[in-house]
Amino acid sequence: MNVLYKKPESLTKEITIYCPGCGHGIIHRLIAEVVDELGIREKTIGIAPVGCAVLAYNYFNFDVTEAAHGRPPAVATGIKRCLPDRIVFAYQGDGDLAAIGTAEIVHAAARGENISVIFVNNGIYGMTKGQMAPTTLPGEKTTTTTKGRDTSYHGFPIRVCELLATLDGSAYLERTELGSIQGIIGTKRAIKKAFNCQIEKRGFSLVEVLSACPTNWKKTPAEAMAWIRTVMANYFPVGVYKDIKEQV
Repeated sequence: MNVLYKKPESLTKEITIYCPGCGHGIIHRLIAEVVDELGIREKTIGIAPVGCAVLAYNYFNFDVTEAAHGRPPAVATGIKRCLPDRIVFAYQGDGDLAAIGTAEIVHAAARGENISVIFVNNGIYGMTKGQMAPTTLPGEKTTTTTKGRDTSYHGFPIRVCELLATLDGSAYLERTELGSIQGIIGTKRAIKKAFNCQIEKRGFSLVEVLSACPTNWKKTPAEAMAWIRTVMANYFPVGVYKDIKEQV
């Protein structure tokens, strides 16, 4: 009998701590599938963030280290420069990357560091009980914007792919979504493309994934997936924002 579906070798047997409907588990599996398919498990190094995915090193069956809040791109840069033959990726949420880690992600992209970043955008601070994040949508209610995000007071959300696309050092930038089967398949394709970008030494790559946080959004998993498609994707359009083919 042909095996059509099995646990990737690049995942451990640990049960994740993520809430029902959370996108982190899906993204972990997609990364693991890509690592297996590219045959790079023994040379892959991941950088875990501070946030809901802080324990990501328990779930990946390859080398993963931890970074201080917001610093995965800096840690990934150091590892990649010391071990240029490794495939190094940073895994970050919107608070880790777009708030405390803004300087690190911008300058890593500006320098054209040959690393890959998986950016999980669920528009809210998940681990710390649902405060407004840099990517919280206008009008969206959180524990710190109980009447909705007021752009005249709180400012506007940060569109990370659009921001980094202006920097000459960025080589591949794509935004995807987990609100549909098609979106999940597209996310895997984008992650593989980002890793291949690094393998081909083309420079900095980032995949932004619109993901669900049903617990803090106060929605069912099905409602949260629909909200990604019908609301989030309107403000954060999915697509390729940069794809430089030439090697650096």
